[in-house]
Amino acid sequence: MKKRSSHIYVAVILLMAGFALASCGGKKAPANKETPEHEHEEAENTVTLTGEQFKTAGITFGLPEKRDISSAIKVNGLLDVPPQQAVSVSVPMGGFIRQTTMLQGMPVKKGQVLAVLENMDYIQLQQDYLDARSQLEYASTEYTRQQELSKENVNALKTVQQAKATYESLLARVKGLREKLTLININLAALERGTIQRSISVYAPISGYVTQVNVNLGQFVNPADVLFRIVNTEHLHAELTVFEKDIPRLKIGQPVRFTLANETRQRTATVHLIGREISADRTVRVHCHLEEEDTQLLPGTYLQAMIEAGAANVQALPEAAVVSFENKAYVFVKDSTSTDSTFHFKMLEVQQGSSEQGYTEVTFPDGVPAKEIVVKGAYDLLAKMKNSGEEHGH
Repeated sequence: MKKRSSHIYVAVILLMAGFALASCGGKKAPANKETPEHEHEEAENTVTLTGEQFKTAGITFGLPEKRDISSAIKVNGLLDVPPQQAVSVSVPMGGFIRQTTMLQGMPVKKGQVLAVLENMDYIQLQQDYLDARSQLEYASTEYTRQQELSKENVNALKTVQQAKATYESLLARVKGLREKLTLININLAALERGTIQRSISVYAPISGYVTQVNVNLGQFVNPADVLFRIVNTEHLHAELTVFEKDIPRLKIGQPVRFTLANETRQRTATVHLIGREISADRTVRVHCHLEEEDTQLLPGTYLQAMIEAGAANVQALPEAAVVSFENKAYVFVKDSTSTDSTFHFKMLEVQQGSSEQGYTEVTFPDGVPAKEIVVKGAYDLLAKMKNSGEEHGH
């Protein structure tokens, strides 16, 4: 009986030992699993060089320094024309298109005939004018006669007032019909001689180029329809879109350098007007006059421009110190854990500004670091960091 109890006691001890070993093993597994992830996270932002690699790379250190750098505002925009240089041609009274030779791109002079229209209403309007004019002559004579009779107390005052009202009513009608006929380009002198026109001509209000032709022969057009669009390209300007954050840096008279979307050569302009209202997309419009007029340019052409905003005293580093990685700007700083045999470098993100004479403006999000910054050899460190990342991935 005692022998059997001792066997049971030994079995319990072995079972408890097995649970203890399993428990210890379960605690160690996560630690081993997390270590590579931590090392990988550090490898993404740091680079390590041996003493020999450091000498071969020729790395030198420096700190940001204050320099005067000309700042330029990079913006987009398009060529445009002043409102008075772009005209939509319509007619005040509808009619049928009987003649036109206009095509898109054709040059026209002010006063040139663009189209000829016909409508029975034109004839009726002229008839109404001649009729009202004739009645006015009679009413004028009658009003004069009634005034003379009134002086001799022959007629009643009411008769004089009625003659006056008839005369003034016809006079207003004749003036109104004359203005309507003038609007549709009817020759009043010829009409008063008895010549009635069956058609009217539409004339170009400005000189320029035809950019739209919206009619064809036989088409009936209404007063609200745009028949043609004419643009005068002699006074094109650059209309720029500037973001809200750059508005304080804008001034009238600032020089502008711009390149058109279909060109490689650079043109110049000057800031002439600055918009006084911020749009929904937090931008303002800036109106710029071109230094050289070019009538061959087309309104609506997109452009990229640089507005010269003057020099500013800013923190700057040599251009070679700033590297680009995944569309962001970075610098490398020497880590405090570096020794004479092993050098550690950490990559810090910066905001890159304007560049001039080999230096570029930089802004550190957390303030200027007190550590040494790599001003020569930064691209070598970036290349090693990329290679190390690829090897670790494999």
